[in-house]
Amino acid sequence: MGDIIDYKIYGDDMQIVEIELDPNEGVRAEAGAMMYMEDGIVMQTSTGGGLFKGFKRMITGESFFITTFMYQGRGKGHVAFGAPYPGKIIPIQLEKYGGRFYCQKDAFLCAARGIDIDIAFTRRLGAGFFGGEGFILQKLEGSGMAFIHAGGTIIKKELSHNETLRVDTGCIVGFAPTVDYDIQFVGGFKNALFGGEGLFLAYLRGPGEVYLQSLPLSRLADRIYAAARFHQVDEKRGIGGIGASILGEIFDGD
Repeated sequence: MGDIIDYKIYGDDMQIVEIELDPNEGVRAEAGAMMYMEDGIVMQTSTGGGLFKGFKRMITGESFFITTFMYQGRGKGHVAFGAPYPGKIIPIQLEKYGGRFYCQKDAFLCAARGIDIDIAFTRRLGAGFFGGEGFILQKLEGSGMAFIHAGGTIIKKELSHNETLRVDTGCIVGFAPTVDYDIQFVGGFKNALFGGEGLFLAYLRGPGEVYLQSLPLSRLADRIYAAARFHQVDEKRGIGGIGASILGEIFDGD
């Protein structure tokens, strides 16, 4: 059973969550997520369930270690965790979802001590071979509060029984265990070559809640990489970017 923790979320587009702990209460987080902590809080870093779990997280691009922040002082202690990129922090009460919730592997921020954090591979063969981001999910299991992070604007969908939704795999933040999840091929030669949305979409079937994000980390990283590569090409040509190119034309003119 997870520790019962109180929390406050601060900020708008770059949020932090501050966790309030009683003596001997703790919160677990991915390594590197902590922003600040008060006196009396002790860090305990481990694999979070044995070497196998640590290696499984590592080969899927996650941190090998999970850090537990235990409060060993008197009164109340506070520790805060910051969002890694612009977006929102979503509090998840696991009891509401029957003690289990699935989220993108980059979405998990922190959770009450006692909640198990594991990698969950999508069951279906099609999702396994072609799912990309959607293939590897994180499974949060137990009771108590967990916090996940999503990029951009967040939309919460409540799917009714057999209601379906097709989503870009990167735009899924998380969903209830009652939601059936699969990957489907977009289809069509032109769609595959020129669609720009990826070859595969996530296929969600209700009932259950689904959280979606408008700015997945992968999409943000792709845009930054493309801009950086364009700037490097300009530098190799001796041009200081688009702005410098335009200014050069202005000053070289009459």
